[in-house]
Amino acid sequence: MLDPVPLTLLVAGFAAGALDAIVGGGGLIQLPALFAALPVAAPAALLGTAKLAGLAGTASAAARYVRSVTLPWRMLLPAAALAALASLGGAIAATQLSPRLFRPLVPVALCAVLAYTLAHRDLGRIHAPRRLDPRGARAGIAMIAMVGFYDGFFGPGTGSFLMLLFIRYYGFDFLNAAAAARVVNVATNAAALGWFGSRGYVLWPIGVAMALANVAGAQLGTRLALRRGAGFVRVLFVAIVSALIAKTAWDALVLLAGS
Repeated sequence: MLDPVPLTLLVAGFAAGALDAIVGGGGLIQLPALFAALPVAAPAALLGTAKLAGLAGTASAAARYVRSVTLPWRMLLPAAALAALASLGGAIAATQLSPRLFRPLVPVALCAVLAYTLAHRDLGRIHAPRRLDPRGARAGIAMIAMVGFYDGFFGPGTGSFLMLLFIRYYGFDFLNAAAAARVVNVATNAAALGWFGSRGYVLWPIGVAMALANVAGAQLGTRLALRRGAGFVRVLFVAIVSALIAKTAWDALVLLAGS
């Protein structure tokens, strides 16, 4: 008989799904919950389990966005493929190195995201997709690859990083950036999950239960984003990134104090 899945993990999965669907960052709820509830499990197994849950929620959100938002698939599909390859590389690295190495860097990166967003008041308010010049295209490709690798290696905050990337480089508003980020995040989660699963680093019963909770949360989050529009997503983006900075900074301090 299977042990029941802790209620805290189901609540975390639901909250992570709702948050990820709108602005990203759900992994910063889901992954710590897994580490806290299953302290004796291998870190790679917890990462793989989080990827299973995240993939289900992100795919559910992406499917709902695609029905309501027109996306530039000729640009988005190659970007998703590149991010998936980079995520696979990150997942391979995660089975060799400790993902804790990334923890002190996450609040720094999120601070940069928040500062840039606040410094550009009109950022993400108007949806005006643009064709990049060669230099901008190279920068965009490099950023997509970096975020993809990070997602495979550790992951929390990936959705927020992707959203800013689509806003900054490709001229999307916050709503369309949320939709595009979910599509790319599906690819990165799937690639990482494929590696973790093939190596036995997934706790399947827990992952499936959390996946169902993730899907329920993602449906709620996507509905709110589509109903309230880009302005609502921007406000929530700033609020959530601010909260994530505080959370990740505290986690990094605890980690450094204990080392």
